[in-house]
This record gives sequence, structure tokens and C-alpha cells, in this order.
Amino acid sequence: MKHITNNVLLGSTGVLMMNILTGCEAPQEQAQNKFLVIQQQANGKYVVVEEMPTEGPNRAIIREKDANGRVTERFMNEEEMKALAEQEYQKVQNGTSETIQENGGSAGMGLAGTILAVAAGSLLGNMIGNALMNNKNFSKNSFSSNRSAYSRSAAGKKAKKSSTRKSFFGGSSKKSTRRSGGFFGG
Repeated sequence: MKHITNNVLLGSTGVLMMNILTGCEAPQEQAQNKFLVIQQQANGKYVVVEEMPTEGPNRAIIREKDANGRVTERFMNEEEMKALAEQEYQKVQNGTSETIQENGGSAGMGLAGTILAVAAGSLLGNMIGNALMNNKNFSKNSFSSNRSAYSRSAAGKKAKKSSTRKSFFGGSSKKSTRRSGGFFGG
């Protein structure tokens, strides 16, 4: 009987540990390369209208209106995007970038600011991207300058992940302040 009790206790402890580890998982966000479609607005500012993760290098299509009102598209490769992002990051360091202003991204931003806001991590590295996202204004402006469905979908998934926790048995539970008794917490 002692052997069975030890096995049940050991098995229950294993299940409990797996449940704890599963609930404490923090997914590592890697800077994923992006393919962007950036569109110029009537006010001359830019917003991201399409965003897709890509296996290849970062790249973008820039849609702008010419003097006659015709929409033209041009391709921007990763080197050009990185150069603009680095210039805008220098402005962030100097405190002059619209990406860190109180209402900087509400109606779009300049092309360099838009690129930095959406692809800082993949263009300049995770450390810089994370540092920028810790700035309240940058984070807000980054979100508002990205109108792509992919961005809205990814933001929704992050919000759902933070509000619920998966249990070992596949259900989800919200944190509770109620304390339960019993061997399995029930």
C-alpha cells in the first residue's frame, strides 16, 4: 500500500509541476523580418496598411501620391529601411523624433518614424526594439501607425495570452484569489 501511495504522490507532483511550468511559460519574442506595405495619407504622413512576417529580408512597398494625385508604388529594400530607421533612432536619442512625442502617431508619422515604429527590432536589434517599446509614447504611436490586419491580430493574441492560463488538461483558467483546500486544489 505504501508503494501505491508513493506512486500516486509522485505522479500528482509531476502533474502539478507540469501545470506550473506550462502556466509560467513566457514565449520568447524574436524580431521577425517583415514585409510591409506603407501608404501615404492625405496629410502627407504614412501608415502601415499591410504587414506580413517573412523568411526573407525586411522589405517594403511604399505607396505615395504624385503631384497629379496618381498612386505610385516603389520598393524599399532592407538596407534602405535600416538607414531610415537608424536616422530616426538618432532622433529618438536626441528627443526630437515624432515617435516619442505625446500625439506623434495619431494621424500617421513620417516614413522613417513609421518604419522604426513597426520594424525596430528586426532592423536594429531586439535590445533597441525592446528599449523603444518600453517608452509609453513610442509604444502608443507604434500601435496607432500600424493599421494592418496582422498587427491587430497579433495584438489580440497577446492580450488573450496574458489574461488566461492554460492548464495541463487543456482548459483555461483565470487567476483567482480564492484559496481552495484538498489534495488537487479543488
